[in-house]
Amino acid sequence: MRWCSDIFEILCYNGEKIRVTFAMDTCDREILSYIATTGGITSELVKELMAESIEYRFGKVDRLPHRIQWLSDNAPSYTARDTIEFAHMGMGGV
Repeated sequence: MRWCSDIFEILCYNGEKIRVTFAMDTCDREILSYIATTGGITSELVKELMAESIEYRFGKVDRLPHRIQWLSDNAPSYTARDTIEFAHMGMGGV
């Protein structure tokens, strides 16, 4: 299985920016989870996104049935040590 994730911004009429990160299954193009914030996309939010995506696809499980390949750009929130450690633990190795 291969999932991808990215971040984009929406500029609102009042000048505020909404930042959105999402996870998508690259096979069926289904959005597994997303998070929107007016703040920055942090490692904590990416880890939450990963956990929500796993729960959406597999339900509440202690272990994944197989490894997930997680594709993203090299934004700091994806390459942070905490994110990578969580991914290896929670996603069966990324």
